[in-house]
Amino acid sequence: MATTSSMFMYSLTIQPPTSITQAILGQFAGTKEQQIVTASGSRLTIHRPDPTQAKITTILSQDVFGIIRTLAPFRLAGSNKDYIIIGSDSGRITVVEYVPSQNRFNRLHLETFGKSGVRRVIPGQYLAVDPKGRACLIASVEKNKLVYVLNRNAQADLTISSPLEAHKAQTLVFALVGLDVGYENPVFAALEVDYAECDQDPTGQAYEDLEKSLVYYELDLGLNHVVRKWSDPVDRTATMLLQVPGGADGPSGVLVCGLDNITYRHSNQDAFRVPIPRRRGATENPERKRYITAGVMHKMRGAFFFLLQSEDGDMFKVTLDMVEDDAGQATGEVKRLKIKYFDTVPLASNLCILKSGFLFVASETGNHHFYQFEKLGDDDNEMEFDSDSYSADPSEPYTPAYFTPRPAENVNLVESIDSMNPQMDCKVANLTEEDAPQIYSICGTGARSSFRTLKHGLEVNDIVDSELPSAPTRVWTTKITRNDQYDAYIVLSFTSGTLVLSIGETVEEVNDTGFLSSAPTLAVQQLGEDALIQVHPRGIRHIRADRRVNEWPAPQHRSIVAATTNERQVAVALSSGEIVYFEMDPEDGSLAEYDEKREMSGTVTCLSLGEVPEGRVRSQFLAVGCDDSTVRILSLDPDSTLENKSVQALTSAPSALKIMAMADSTSGGSTLYLHIGLWSGVYLRTVLDEITGELSDTRTRFLGAKKVELFQVSVKGQQAVLALSSRAWLGYSDPQTKGFTLTPLNFPALTWASNFSSEQCVEGMVGIENQSLRIFSIEKLGNSLLQESIPLTYTPRKFVRHPEQPLFYSIESDNNTLSPATRQRLMNDTTLVNGDAAILSPEDFGYPRAQGHWASCIHIIDPVNTKACLQQIDLEDNEAAVSIAAVSFASQDDETFLVIGTGKDITIAPRTFSAGFIYVYRFLEDGKELEFIHKTKVEQPPQALLGFQGRLLAGIGKDLRIYDLGLKQLLRKCQAQVAPNLVTGLQTQGSRIIVSDVQESVVYVVYKYQENRLIPFVDDVVARWTTSTTMVDYETVAGGDKFGNMWLLRCPQKSSEEADEEGSGAHLIHERQYLQGAPNRLNLMCHFFPQDIPTSIQKTPLVAGGRDILVWTGFQGTIGIFVPFIGREDVDFFQTLEQHLRSEDAPLAGRDHLIYRSYYVPVKGVIDGDLCERYALLPLDKKQMIAGELDRSVREIERKISDMRTRVAH
Repeated sequence: MATTSSMFMYSLTIQPPTSITQAILGQFAGTKEQQIVTASGSRLTIHRPDPTQAKITTILSQDVFGIIRTLAPFRLAGSNKDYIIIGSDSGRITVVEYVPSQNRFNRLHLETFGKSGVRRVIPGQYLAVDPKGRACLIASVEKNKLVYVLNRNAQADLTISSPLEAHKAQTLVFALVGLDVGYENPVFAALEVDYAECDQDPTGQAYEDLEKSLVYYELDLGLNHVVRKWSDPVDRTATMLLQVPGGADGPSGVLVCGLDNITYRHSNQDAFRVPIPRRRGATENPERKRYITAGVMHKMRGAFFFLLQSEDGDMFKVTLDMVEDDAGQATGEVKRLKIKYFDTVPLASNLCILKSGFLFVASETGNHHFYQFEKLGDDDNEMEFDSDSYSADPSEPYTPAYFTPRPAENVNLVESIDSMNPQMDCKVANLTEEDAPQIYSICGTGARSSFRTLKHGLEVNDIVDSELPSAPTRVWTTKITRNDQYDAYIVLSFTSGTLVLSIGETVEEVNDTGFLSSAPTLAVQQLGEDALIQVHPRGIRHIRADRRVNEWPAPQHRSIVAATTNERQVAVALSSGEIVYFEMDPEDGSLAEYDEKREMSGTVTCLSLGEVPEGRVRSQFLAVGCDDSTVRILSLDPDSTLENKSVQALTSAPSALKIMAMADSTSGGSTLYLHIGLWSGVYLRTVLDEITGELSDTRTRFLGAKKVELFQVSVKGQQAVLALSSRAWLGYSDPQTKGFTLTPLNFPALTWASNFSSEQCVEGMVGIENQSLRIFSIEKLGNSLLQESIPLTYTPRKFVRHPEQPLFYSIESDNNTLSPATRQRLMNDTTLVNGDAAILSPEDFGYPRAQGHWASCIHIIDPVNTKACLQQIDLEDNEAAVSIAAVSFASQDDETFLVIGTGKDITIAPRTFSAGFIYVYRFLEDGKELEFIHKTKVEQPPQALLGFQGRLLAGIGKDLRIYDLGLKQLLRKCQAQVAPNLVTGLQTQGSRIIVSDVQESVVYVVYKYQENRLIPFVDDVVARWTTSTTMVDYETVAGGDKFGNMWLLRCPQKSSEEADEEGSGAHLIHERQYLQGAPNRLNLMCHFFPQDIPTSIQKTPLVAGGRDILVWTGFQGTIGIFVPFIGREDVDFFQTLEQHLRSEDAPLAGRDHLIYRSYYVPVKGVIDGDLCERYALLPLDKKQMIAGELDRSVREIERKISDMRTRVAH
């Protein structure tokens, strides 16, 4: 990386891509249960489906820093564990296993076969595995195929052979699958086209006569080479192959799926063909043919079936009938092929059928679905079509088959997994007046699209919310004896008394517990085997099992101000600043006071004793917080009781302390931590040395405006810390990385809380919110971004926020979709013959399709109050909305109007249209309604609109125009041709306008008010296909392009100053053009390849008190940030760390990290935070080696890495 860059950014992913490009099923953990492995962009994720709860949980997700093109599971014969083969852009084949004991992926083999990158002739696009696990074939789109033989050596380890070639020049591969041939020589089937003759024939006749072939490649294991065994022409529209079971399970062969037909083919069997049934319905086009886009084969005992999905989402069940001999046994010869409608599910990129009776649908767009099979569709009365009625010759015409779609009967949706793919636009705003802003996003396609609100927080399961007579100040739960499994009492402390509730079937008040009810309580503890302790301002009450009460009174004229307890020790602080320490006598269970009191320098605000460690009789340390902003650690060792061990100065007085042991990613074991809450709302976590009592490695986090209270709770089997400030936070060890994570709870602010355990709720918490008692639990720790979804009608394109109100306005449009008016007309037309099917819900079945039609609308969305769409305005006349802006017009007393650009009869490619319009709407009732004012016809659909100096700026084709609002239409005030191809985006500050071009990066334009002229003065040297931009400052613009790059460009200082000089701008107009462009060029500051198409970029803070960062969102559902570095020292540190990690933790799929991040342009001025965060997952010896090289401790490095994230983001 060029160290001369004057600007450095730290790139981090907040939410990884959610689109699934590939999903495979297998027993990757080596146990009976199946796991699902998915590829999302560059991430490999393993999920565990839980059949008992019908849920899917993510076990491990890892960035492989390379594009995963294809995945395949395979298993060696006789083994019970599946391995994963990855075909990526690294030019290497990778074999990976999942190691459940360490919860990580382990790379077993990495074999290089070609150049890196996604290329036409380098294998990696297709991957097929022999079902018996003996070989795999990896192929490229053109020419090259390589076969690897897989075996095991004497140590039972997996071995891989050198590759065997099966190349054929000038041949395109469309599909590839391994044939099931039992234990005969492995055979692979491919759909191929030989284009050698087409290349030579200028007339184009050879192209017309071109044939697509089904080709069998056989690997001869004896001779160790690959032969082309059999080839036969198939339907030219064929795109997909599915393996038919062979050996003892079936006839072997493949299903070939083409346009409107499915054919069974095998080298020694007849061909059988069935049509793909078409939908029946008044709004359906009876002539429209379908393709099969996804399919899955499932084997059961003695039977198998296929589920194939068409492009509408309809699933069909395909089965084969076998010829039977006289004894009624199947002979292995196919008799007929049968197809029938099964159910409709969202369009999938992959389907997986689990042995436990579930179907996983990895959706192409929108949420992924997890279904349970109710039945297999055998006994329904759906029409079944078989191959007896249809000729196997693809050229022969046939009568189409029709079916009537219906709601799902065979599968039942049990879980929907959030996915924001495709994410079209995003805004970060704080509409709910909380500490941190929310992320508002539009995503999805068609009727499954949605408006989503993302909040940083953990989902809370609210169990009890009961009103109390007055507001309590504190709450505890306690067992009665040490061996009780569940809590018996809830103790509530009020300003003037104490209330005890018993926990059982119901929660009710009890009076005979021995607790003092006339005074407030400071602490409650179950002591020793069967005693209870109550600390109140006047003393300590020791309640024995036989209800005998021992009272220790506070000294005269002094009261207890703070207390801490564990099961064997009690420490209290008096109002005079003295600390009194008690320890339980193991013989008779009584409390013995330590002779000397320890006087502190200031008033004690809080105390904490740790839990008694296993096998010890006491906790070694007492932490004392004083109002002089210090925390002292005192020893409780009998030889040095209450002696000072260490002290830490703080920025404000401590309000809460908690000593507790938690899992530690640095040491891999458990470490003692001191958690500190301050009056200023800051939370600190510091390591407490278990021998010396020294405090080190302090990490801080600002939680909110109120003082912090801390409580030890148990969540999902681990000890966690609950921190209460202006909202509740949970500190826990991340299930995957084991690193400490602090996440807010999606719950009202609490004033006090305690752990809660009962029969109904084993791991819960009880808290006080004003006058209510709340009992709640936390079910999931993994996902810390909560989503709320509002359904939309069509695919959202862009959206804007109302300038004052918490409302959004979205434009949505779908191509090749019937508009509501046309749909209604067809439904009312009685002359149509294509059936009178019931109206189907578009969320499940999609909208009726029709070539050249557009369906488009405008929505008013209220994500805060009603959480719904308030108004929908449909566009007529085949118009589609393409741009939107809220513009305040100076000529109308700065009233804000909603301006929308539309296009009529748009064709996407080649780009054609019949007209463009600009609609103007007025806001009514605080923006909750829109009133149409007028529309103005323009030559082209305006792709970009923006408010500019009290007028409207519009990008129409290559032109940039300024409009003002007239009575009948918009009035053109100024125009200039500024873009080489097409204006797609506009940003502005002052009189400067940044214009994005569809393929020529950005142009800076200045508007000269006196002359009324728009003058381009600086543009770029690289042709960037811009998708989104934002201004970082007056000179700098951040942008993304459609190849998945992010970049920052800066205008040279001199050019910027010249453009803003007073006067007419004549010097700019007459300045000489440079290479047919503007006179000056932009400088590239930063460049990075995040591998997702940026659809929006914003400069905004993401956390309370955080600084401005760049937040970008990607098409596949990614949310990422770029954090600017402030000092050079941090840059040098992270650059060195990045270099070490590149060599010590090389990417899993074999891609070079530096080359991957420099896919199109060398990476510049950006450090990859996702790679740096993998440091925490390294083995301890590697961590220490890197730390030694960097001359720092492991904890220090981990703190720096975590600070980069926690200071600015989630």
